[in-house]
This record gives sequence, C-alpha cells and structure tokens, in this order.
Amino acid sequence: MFAFLRLATRRLVTLPLMLAGVTLLVFVVLQFSPNDPAYNALGESASPQARAAYAETHGLNDPLPVRYARFLGQLAQGDLGYTAPPAAPVADRIATAFPLTVQLTLLGLVLAVAGALALGITGALFRDRWPDQLTRLLSIAGVAVPSFWLGILLIQEFALGAELFPTGGYVNPADSFTGWLRSLALPAVAIAVPVAASLARLVRTSMVEELDRDYVRTATGNGLPRVIVVRGALRNALITPLTVLGLRVGYLLSGAVVIETIFDLPGMGKLILDGVTNGDVALVQGAVLAIAVTFLVVNLVVDLLYLVVNPRIRVV
Repeated sequence: MFAFLRLATRRLVTLPLMLAGVTLLVFVVLQFSPNDPAYNALGESASPQARAAYAETHGLNDPLPVRYARFLGQLAQGDLGYTAPPAAPVADRIATAFPLTVQLTLLGLVLAVAGALALGITGALFRDRWPDQLTRLLSIAGVAVPSFWLGILLIQEFALGAELFPTGGYVNPADSFTGWLRSLALPAVAIAVPVAASLARLVRTSMVEELDRDYVRTATGNGLPRVIVVRGALRNALITPLTVLGLRVGYLLSGAVVIETIFDLPGMGKLILDGVTNGDVALVQGAVLAIAVTFLVVNLVVDLLYLVVNPRIRVV
C-alpha cells in the first residue's frame, strides 16, 4: 500500500509541471500568430493610433515573459480572455461547447473498448482459425480507415440513404435521450473504429501470451472451468492495452474535434474552427488549452488505474 501511494504521489507531483509546460507551449506558439488582437477587438475601421493605444493599454507591447506571467495570473482566476467582437468570455464559450465534446469522446471510448475486447478476445480464443483471421482482417481495415472518411460514408449510408440517423445537429439529453443517442451515434462510431481496431490487436496479442503461460495451463489441467481461467487471464492481459488507452483517449479527443465539423456539432471542433476562421487568438488559445489539460488529466487517471490493475508495479 505504501509503494502504491508513493507511486501515485509521484504521478500527482508531475501533473503541475506538465500543466505549466502545456500552458507555456500553447501561449508561445499562438503569440507568433499573424493576427493582431487590436485589429480583432477594434475592427477594420480603427485607426493606427487607436490600435497602438489598445496595444499599450492591454500590455501587448510588453516582453514575452511579462505577458506569460500575466496570462498565468489570469488563468489562475479562470480568466481566459474575451473573444473577438461580439465580445464574450472565452471561458463561457468553452463551458458551453466542451460538454458535447466530452460526451462524444466518452461514447466513442465505450464503443472502442467494447469493440476491442470483442475482437481481441475472439481472436485469442480461436487462434489461427477462421474467427481469428476475420478479426485480424477487421482490425487492419479499421486502422486503415480515416475517421473523417468513415464519418462521411456513415452519413451517406445511414443518414441520407437509410435515414436511420440525422445527418447532423445535436439534441440535448435532457430534452430527449433517444434523440441525443441518435445524434451522437454516427460520429461516435466514426472516431471509435480506428481506436477499437488498434486496441484489438494489442488485446489479442496480450491475451495469447497470457493463455500460453504456465499458470493457465496448470489451472486448465486441474479442471478449472474455462470461463474462470479466461477471466483470470483477461485481467492480466489488459495491463498492456490499458497503458495505451490514455494515448488513444487523446486520439479520440482530436478525432472528435474533426468529426464535429463534419456532423455540424456545436462542440470544441466548431469553436476552434470559428476561432481560426475569425483570427481569434484568445478563443483558439483557450480551446486548445482546455483539450490539452483534459488529455493530461485523463492520462493521469489511466496511470493510476494501471497501478491498481497491475500489482507487480506497486512493489517497485
């Protein structure tokens, strides 16, 4: 228990350092944007004198370290700045869009994990037989399929063709759970398929290795039911895929941002697209920072789950 707490504390201590690194990277990169904040705030009709006065008033002429320190101070107070006119707090825009991206990511994660377990376990149990060959083929095809292309294909076949799902838009689950599920089903499948396919290959490989170990053969030889043996081997086999799952969540987040634009979902993807289109540095900076921080937190949670699932690392 002490070793587990020590390792968990080590992970938690590194989180603020990684957050500081992410904020610095996002801030520095966007400071070199060619867009002029004074131009975005005052509009095209503003005179050069008015823009110079705006830059002086808001500290845009200060050295980069001074601006970064000011940015951190505002960030600590939950202030991410204001969008270009019509001015609105960036934090409010993110608070409105971010829940949808989280919902889409979580739904895609559930589908990806379920698909990976189904394909990986089937392939391992029927090793080198036709079900294994079929799961391998599906895994390779899934990895090769781009999410955006799959999303367009799903719209053509199941929205425009069969008319089973809407072509886009979002329904709040508080208004209609069925409508919410139908609005997110196709985009969730689009981002889940590549992740499920890549994880399925890891699950199959890990499961095959566990089924070949001596403890599995001994348990099988002693007459234990195959279901119990497979259940015990599965827990050990999931350790390796679990370490990769955190990185795949990042893929799901980035995939959700792209897929949202295809399915016209008002999430973080549309927010970033609006910011880039309008040259709104503050909006892009806040949205990218929110996604990056979420990715770090998710990876921390996965690391802690890895410590729980893998007892061997607790004694390190």
